[in-house]
Amino acid sequence: MILDSLKTQKIKKKYFNFLKSQEVKGEPFLDKSKQLQKFYLPICKYIFHQYKKDKKSNLIGLSGAQGSGKSTIAKILKILLEEKYKLKVINFSIDDYYKTIKSRKKLSKNTSKLFLTRGVPGTHDTKLLQYHIKNLKSKNFKNFYIPKFDKSIDNRLPKKKWSLIKEKPDIIIFEGWCVGATPFKNSDIKAPINLLEKKEDKKMIWRKTVNKELKNNYKKIFDMIDRLIFLKIPSFKYVFKWRLLQESKLKAKSSRNKIMGEKQIREFIMFYERITKKMISQTQKYADVVIKLDAKHKLKSIKIK
Repeated sequence: MILDSLKTQKIKKKYFNFLKSQEVKGEPFLDKSKQLQKFYLPICKYIFHQYKKDKKSNLIGLSGAQGSGKSTIAKILKILLEEKYKLKVINFSIDDYYKTIKSRKKLSKNTSKLFLTRGVPGTHDTKLLQYHIKNLKSKNFKNFYIPKFDKSIDNRLPKKKWSLIKEKPDIIIFEGWCVGATPFKNSDIKAPINLLEKKEDKKMIWRKTVNKELKNNYKKIFDMIDRLIFLKIPSFKYVFKWRLLQESKLKAKSSRNKIMGEKQIREFIMFYERITKKMISQTQKYADVVIKLDAKHKLKSIKIK
């Protein structure tokens, strides 16, 4: 019992220290102990039991709108799974697989200028991502490097700064705003959803290409997910507010100047709007774990299949 108590204290200490490191002035994390007990520990217990049942590396998709807290939650789950269940865990974001600025410039020139802006399906290196996920799940795992993308410079970092994965993990946490997204019917993308689509995509080239990517390259990747965790925000209007907070954190951690202001964020999230709105209404129907967030950015409820 004493050993169990000491182990619990150690887990809690790591959890609280991590949250403290993530807090921005004026935006502290609330109900830390309650969220640990009600949300994070039950999710980790579920992941552990599924892993033991499957007897193979599990790819856990973690999806949610911009600013919903995916990266923070992914790191919390990693800490708890490693400390409590002694599992080998890695976590990475689909964001790290954004194409380089050079590749996106080429894509914007050849297909649609809207592809210069990172974010939507079509702006990720899906070939590399698929290859890496297959390797992570393979019995013949080989060492490799996961790329790193720096949003403050809008480009991929040099290979010397990539993360080396030396051993096959038990759990792979794969997070991203569009992870698990499904394609639209062609008839559903005809009417523009915002000014960006109305003014800059009159011939629907961008929308059709994004949707084609979802149907093909991204489906191949998402089909490899063993369990999907979805963070459901109240509505799309909160994306702006929470993305603004995200930029504040980025600014605090980076010496770079390329941080988006309010006007830029409003324009930027238009690129994500169509898919995000569909995910808000549809993803909870097929996700294995659904966490609902309230208007204050707090975890409100959880449903585990």
